[in-house]
Amino acid sequence: MKIYDVIIIGGGLAGLTSAIDLSLSGFEVLVIEKDEYPKHKVCGEYVSNEVLPYLKRLGIDIEKTNADQIDRLTLSNRNGKSVNVKLPLGGFGMSRYALDYLLYEKAKSNGVKFQFDTVTDVEFENEKFCIKTNRKELYSELAIGSFGKRSTLDKKLERDFIQYKTPWIGIKAHYRSDDFPSGEVQLHNFEGGYCGLSKTETGAVNFCYLTHYDSFKKEGSVENFNTHILKKNPELKSFLDNSEIIFDKHIAISQVSFQNKSAVENHMLMAGDSAGLIHPLCGNGMAMAIHSAKLLSEEIKAFRKHKNRNQLEENYSKIWKQTFRKRLTFGSLFQRLLLQPKLTNIGMLAVSKSPYLLKKMIQQTHGKPIS
Repeated sequence: MKIYDVIIIGGGLAGLTSAIDLSLSGFEVLVIEKDEYPKHKVCGEYVSNEVLPYLKRLGIDIEKTNADQIDRLTLSNRNGKSVNVKLPLGGFGMSRYALDYLLYEKAKSNGVKFQFDTVTDVEFENEKFCIKTNRKELYSELAIGSFGKRSTLDKKLERDFIQYKTPWIGIKAHYRSDDFPSGEVQLHNFEGGYCGLSKTETGAVNFCYLTHYDSFKKEGSVENFNTHILKKNPELKSFLDNSEIIFDKHIAISQVSFQNKSAVENHMLMAGDSAGLIHPLCGNGMAMAIHSAKLLSEEIKAFRKHKNRNQLEENYSKIWKQTFRKRLTFGSLFQRLLLQPKLTNIGMLAVSKSPYLLKKMIQQTHGKPIS
């Protein structure tokens, strides 16, 4: 019976980064991913520069790609009143289509194995995992759950957050725009949600928003919602009127949950969105996923020496909370502020008079460069 050192369920940012890191230290790693690469995902596609040193150490040099180098933020309220500030650390704009594929190719070159299949169940017995897919059973000493925001596996594991319905839906598409500036990420408020805009490596603008499902359902379609709700913000109206969608249609994800999650479930180590999701307006979810992979990989390398599973799980849970809990708390606070028109207007007035205040707010949801 073949037993891998680590099996990773889900080949998103956290899963792929973990696979690369662990493979560099000699671990035999298998990644199980349901869809083949490359593929588009609903995602803001802005990544904080805090992850650049770590990625470079893994052999991934973002500066050698065509990623848009972003150093400014424009924020607007529902009426289109905006403020523009320089980002304290900056970031880069790159589609998940390109970034995931870049990481996938790197992982393969490191010897990581891939199986494109759907995991149906995970069992832990006699100090090893049995991971069942549609086609076979696979075994490993350690298992990483990196299967995204919401999965059927969450139900199988009876995770607390999955018991609660959430009203959030995410919509995304790429647009062609001659007017959208390079080097800038924009966040525009509208009734019941907010929309992020930033350029990707192809020059296309990623258009991604989060809104309540009830208000979205009333409009009946993405096109109606964009026309009747988003365009009430003059900034979004200008963008939509002067841009052309590149995708055949918008893509969507529903039941986006911001409930607290555990970093360990039935001895499986959770990474990325499976461990916790920051509100998209903070523009830091992709960086957090990559950072969580680093934290997890370090604890797994330590486990190789001490072979104490309880210590591994306790250490990882502790370091995850220490690293990300503050960001998640501030992210939740900022979202509540943006969804209250009066508070948003007061906040816009304050940051327009003192852009330094907005920079400090941004810093609360971002980390320092990791190496």
